[in-house]
Amino acid sequence: MEGNSHKDVVCVVGPTASGKSSLAIRLAQTLDGEIVSADSMQVYRGMDIGTGKVPDEQRLVPHFGLDLVDPGEPYSAALFQTYARERFNDIQSRGKRPLLCGGTGFYVRAAIDDYDFAEGEQIDNPVRKRYMKIAAERGSHELWKLLDEADSDSAAVIPENDVKRVVRAFEMLEAGESYAKRKEMLSTIPQHVPAVFIGLSVDVEVLKKRIDDRVDEMVESGLVEEVKGLLDKGFREGITAPQAIGYKEIVAALDGEISLDEAIGQIKLATRRYAKRQRTWFRKDARIHWINADTLNLDYMLEEALGIVATIDGNREGEPSCATTMIS
Repeated sequence: MEGNSHKDVVCVVGPTASGKSSLAIRLAQTLDGEIVSADSMQVYRGMDIGTGKVPDEQRLVPHFGLDLVDPGEPYSAALFQTYARERFNDIQSRGKRPLLCGGTGFYVRAAIDDYDFAEGEQIDNPVRKRYMKIAAERGSHELWKLLDEADSDSAAVIPENDVKRVVRAFEMLEAGESYAKRKEMLSTIPQHVPAVFIGLSVDVEVLKKRIDDRVDEMVESGLVEEVKGLLDKGFREGITAPQAIGYKEIVAALDGEISLDEAIGQIKLATRRYAKRQRTWFRKDARIHWINADTLNLDYMLEEALGIVATIDGNREGEPSCATTMIS
């Protein structure tokens, strides 16, 4: 379908367990498209069950953005920006339509918006290594206190236990930038890649149950065995990172620190909290057209999504992509 080479990227976003992957696959089949995953944890090889990767046999269209690096290997939104745009161009060059599907909001924005990443947002940064060492030796709270002394505005918008972002704030500080100011600027960054945004909205209580059921299914599908295998391969550091929900808790259970039931409870709670952060992030983006996904009626969701895409395609004919519009 030659016309697809000039169509917007279709972005399917929303909180975890909202049905993004299922809808994206149906959309890709209908639009003759291919999917790029925007998930900061699905880039890791071997972390399949706990990150909710679509199983190979269910990938009815080509998927990209999965299994890019080993657990613990540095990866960033800056690297994903380059990767995703290369995939968009490749997909379009073959007459297919690119779809971006995922719940990592910053990865979505990095791929679509005109975000200029500063030096140090790549990998092998000596500043990063220095502050990560401080975190390992003195703990996340002490590292955060150092940031609070050096840049209180940035410390105020970063949780104390979020080592990754605290370290990023130090990197930016040493480069003469403020994490807090850059975060504030996100609301005014223009759009770079023409795109149509489709969001899946799920009632909080419905999503809570769906998350709980999903975690139970992950355990039944072999999450514990997956974690054991990753530990045997020497990936302990990567799968015990703060953002590795579903892995660090199972590791704690395998180490005898907590029971398996306690680990499962912690995974459910952490996932629900993560979903809340995702909802907050995406709700600020006024470009997103929301579809109710309470019942996971894929036929209804597909019809609604296709209607949105058709409308945007029609409106975009001959027009440049619009700037980002964010709700403060």
